[in-house]
Amino acid sequence: MKAQINLITIWTNDIEKMKEFYSQVLGFTIETDLGGYVEFANAGARFAICMRDVMYGYSSEYKKVSSGQSFELAFPCESPGDVNDSFKLLISRGATPVHEPQDMPWNQRTALFADPDGNIHEIFAEIK
Repeated sequence: MKAQINLITIWTNDIEKMKEFYSQVLGFTIETDLGGYVEFANAGARFAICMRDVMYGYSSEYKKVSSGQSFELAFPCESPGDVNDSFKLLISRGATPVHEPQDMPWNQRTALFADPDGNIHEIFAEIK
C-alpha cells in the first residue's frame, strides 16, 4: 500500500441534497452520476458522495449512525480577502454558516461552513 489518498467519499442518506450542495453551492462538476454514487471532477484526490445503503451488503458497519465531526474538507482561497468574499458567497448559496472569517494564530484566515448533512468544512488563505 502507498501512503497516499486517492479517493475521498462522503457517505450520506440524502444523495440529492448533497449532490446539489457540492455541485451548485461549492461548484464541483459532476463527472459520474450512478444515482447512489456521484463522483466530481477534482484536481488531486478523487472526490465522491455515496448513499450508505449502497454498502449495506458489504458491511453492517455502514448502517451505524455516525455522530460528531469525523472529518473536514479544507478549500484554499487566493487571499484573506477571498476568504471573506467566498464565505459570503457560500452562505448566500445555501451553505450553513458555522464560524465567520477570522485570522488564526497559525497565519491563516479561516471560516467554517456546513453541508446539508452537517459536515463542517473550512475555507482558508495564508496571511502574508
